[in-house]
Amino acid sequence: METAISKPITFDVANINATALMWVNVKNSNKAYELQKGTLVCPALDESKLNKNCNYIISSSPRKTFADILRSFFVEKDSPSISNKASIDGSVQVGKEISIGDHVVIQKNCVIGDHVHIGANTVIHTNTVIGSNVTIGANCTIGGVGFGYEKDEDGSYVLIPHIGNVVLHNNVEIGNNTAIDRAVMGSTILYENVKVDNLVHIAHGVAIGKNSLIIANSMIGGSTIIGENVWVAPSASLINKIKIEDNALIGMGAVVVKNVEASDVVAGNPAKSFKK
Repeated sequence: METAISKPITFDVANINATALMWVNVKNSNKAYELQKGTLVCPALDESKLNKNCNYIISSSPRKTFADILRSFFVEKDSPSISNKASIDGSVQVGKEISIGDHVVIQKNCVIGDHVHIGANTVIHTNTVIGSNVTIGANCTIGGVGFGYEKDEDGSYVLIPHIGNVVLHNNVEIGNNTAIDRAVMGSTILYENVKVDNLVHIAHGVAIGKNSLIIANSMIGGSTIIGENVWVAPSASLINKIKIEDNALIGMGAVVVKNVEASDVVAGNPAKSFKK
């Protein structure tokens, strides 16, 4: 049945708007048969039970398909622009079609790739390198000095100079109010397609592998190495100088004080393996 689609809504079996678009996952797919009206993105269903007053878009990944539809038809595309309230040092290399918000500060010798979006009030410190298709939210600090001190002769703490930088590879996305510190020497590195949520702290010298997700309120200690396809759940804390291997999952609120093996699942305080 052909029909127009006017707006996306949360899945509701009692929906009476014939032009609404919804999605449902495999877990709740049985409720799809109760739908009264609208178009539903869903997994494969028993066609004999479907409501003839509804439309169904069958997908092996309904959530992703729904997101693709939103992105294509319902999300307003931002036109690239650089705010006249931003402060960008003359030495900065700026790519094509970038968006820089109000009161952004980009310090000297930074490199900004193509199709980069930087939200308002964010500070990009000296020597930071940002690849293409990178999104950085508002109120972030990228490349600030890390928390590294040593005692001098009279026992007072003295800050160790941080002369490294931060490198964000292509397709990295960073939420709002996140801080990523530059390395003491070398680089703090986020590899391709890493996604960082709001209110995350990533300390000096950390390396995060491709396609890993670091979720809200997480703290990654200095010089920690995170592999590829790792999930760090909300409010997890990782001590410095440990290694999290590929495909590991760090549970919500976990306090990780030792290395985590590939594909392991750890949680608790201190974090323990759920697979052993």
